[in-house]
Parts: sequence; structure tokens; C-alpha cells
Amino acid sequence: MNNPGPLSTRAVVLLAVASAIVTANAYYIHPIIGRVADSFAVSDALIGAVPALNQLALALGVLLLLPLGDRVNNRRLVVLCLSVQVLALLIMATVQSYAVFVGASTVLGFFTITPYLLPAYASKRVETARLGFVTAVLTTGVLFGVQLSRLGSGVVAEYLGWRAVYFLAAGLMALAVFSLPALMGHEAPGRQGDRESYGRLLLSTMRLAREHGDVMISGTIQGLNFAHFLAMWMGIGLHLTGPDLNLGTDIVGYLAACSAVALFTTPRLGRWADRRGAERARLTMALVQILAVASLALALVRWELLIISVFATAVAGPLIDVTGRMTSLREEPSVRTRLMSLYIMLMFIGGGLGSWGGTLAYDALGWWGTVGLCVGMSSLVCFLSYGQRRCGARGHRAQGHDL
Repeated sequence: MNNPGPLSTRAVVLLAVASAIVTANAYYIHPIIGRVADSFAVSDALIGAVPALNQLALALGVLLLLPLGDRVNNRRLVVLCLSVQVLALLIMATVQSYAVFVGASTVLGFFTITPYLLPAYASKRVETARLGFVTAVLTTGVLFGVQLSRLGSGVVAEYLGWRAVYFLAAGLMALAVFSLPALMGHEAPGRQGDRESYGRLLLSTMRLAREHGDVMISGTIQGLNFAHFLAMWMGIGLHLTGPDLNLGTDIVGYLAACSAVALFTTPRLGRWADRRGAERARLTMALVQILAVASLALALVRWELLIISVFATAVAGPLIDVTGRMTSLREEPSVRTRLMSLYIMLMFIGGGLGSWGGTLAYDALGWWGTVGLCVGMSSLVCFLSYGQRRCGARGHRAQGHDL
């Protein structure tokens, strides 16, 4: 079977839109987490199991399913995953049991691999000079899904109830089941994947983890980056809708919409990262982000000052992710999907721990618990980014000396 031709910019944008629809499923819970907890009569700490298990299941799904992108037809894999997600969303919209709701959310997370399969898929159909730009556009699609989900979820839940959110999500996913496969070509899997059984494919993924330490460090950095992001929004959702402020879920959604600035900044910063280099660009953004996270403390003066952190983290956070992905997508095409699976797995392990850690910190210490947890994780992002930048600089100097 012949590989399809290079992806046009229009095709990349359409793939990004499809990614947004799929990505949104994991983030509808942010503005409505307090309302869902009240509906099922569970504590702030316990409701954290919903996003946490969703993210950890996504990490497991990435580990077990995403490597298949190097072995099987990507389009068939996408159809299977999207179809299961539609069913899971319908269960979440109708179930009366908290345990079943958590279970459906966990299944939903396990099959949410499509947005993370597409960057490796697209990287095989674009020239190297466009890799940073294309990765940034697809990442922007993921960001758009995050923004759309939180804004839409907050507003819809305020006027129609939180269950309507998941009914609408199921409808959007049904649309994606039919539209996304049409955007993808019938590419032939890589030869290495064709030779290997599924078990050997997973073992080869573990081998790649040992051989590509820079990708594993990048994944750890993004895991901490994502953990801080989710912990921050768990805290914001509980803080604003809690008994002290008693604001509506729509206010959380409107605040989340302010971070849509990332939709405009991330593609441009992706081009900047192409010129500056992944490690240098990431360190710069990590330093910007820790200042933004520290400003979360200002919310105790006026909650409206949260907009400072929201804007700044919306600019810096996504580029930390883009530059991390670049470390795996610049490797051999035959191993990119498996390297991306390792990267994304670490990212969502961090997301799961950050989601539950965020609700536990808020339940124990209130807003100061959220601030302290986020500052601590952002500090680790800076430390590891600095270390990898130093290692990269020494490597370049050594290569220049050898030449």
C-alpha cells in the first residue's frame, strides 16, 4: 500500500480540530467538579479520583495501545478508540452510581490516545523543517479542546446541569468517529513494526526507554508540567465554587477561556523553538512559568487576579510540551510513535498524580495547599530543564571538538 503524500497546512489544521474534540473529554470535569461531588455526595478529596484515574488510565492506554501506531493501520485504531469513548460518555451522562461514573471515566481515559497518535502520524508526512510548526499546530488543537471543554462545561452545567455536558460530548465524539478517519490516509506501517509481534513491540518500547534517556527526561518534565496545570485547575474549580466565594461554574469556564491566548501564541512560539532549539526554549518558558505560578497567591487578595497566572501559564506551559515532544519526533520515523508513547505515558502519570494531589492539597490546606503544590512542581520543571539544557550544550561542544 502506498503512503499518502505530504500533509497540507489545511489538513494539519483539520487534524488539530479533530484532536480538540477528543481531548476535550478529559477536561469537562474541571469547572463542574464541585457540582459532580455534590451530586454523588462525595468529598472534595474523593472526587479527585475521577480526573486522576482518567489520567492514569490514559497513561496505561498510551503504553499499551499507542505503540500499535508503528504496527497497525492508524485509521482503524482511531475508529476503535473513538467508538468506545462514545459509549463511555453516554454512561457518564446517565449513571446514578459514583463507582460506575468513575469506571466509565477511567475507560474513557484508557482509549483517549488519538490526539497523541496524530503527532507521530503527521511527522511521517511532513518535512523536517516544518516539524516544530506542525507539532505546535497539533498541540494547539489539544489546547483548543482543553479551552472549549472548560468554557463549554462551565456554561452548559450552570444552565442545563452537569449531565448535559456529557450528552453533548457524546454527540461531538460521534461526529469525530465519522470525520476523523476521512482525514487520514491508508499509510503502510513501518517495516520494523510489521516484523514484530505485539509482545515484542512492547518489549522494544521498553528498550527504547533505556536507549533514549533524553526523551524520558523530557517526558518527566512534561509530567510535572502537566501535574501542576491540573492541580492548579482542580484548586481553582473548588475554590471559586466553594462555600467561601460561591461563584457559578460559568465563572470558572469564563476564567478558563482567558487561557485561549495559547491558541495564538503556541504556533508562533513553535517556530521560535525551531530556531532557538528545544532545550533552550523550554528552559526560558520554565522560568516564565514559575513566576506565573507564584502569582497564584494573589488570588487570596482578589480572585480576579487569577487571570495573571492563567494568561502566563497558558503561554509558557504549552511550549514546554511542544519542546518536549520535539525531542522524540526528531528521532527515526520507525520509532517515533513508540517514543511518543513513552513521553505521553509519563505526561499522564504526572497528570493523574497532579489531579488527585490538587484535590487532596485543597481539601487539607485550602488555597495555600494548591499554591504550595504548584510552586513545588514548577520548581522541579525548572531544575530538570536547566539540567537537560546543560547536558545538551556539553554535547554540542563535544561534537564541535570532534569535528
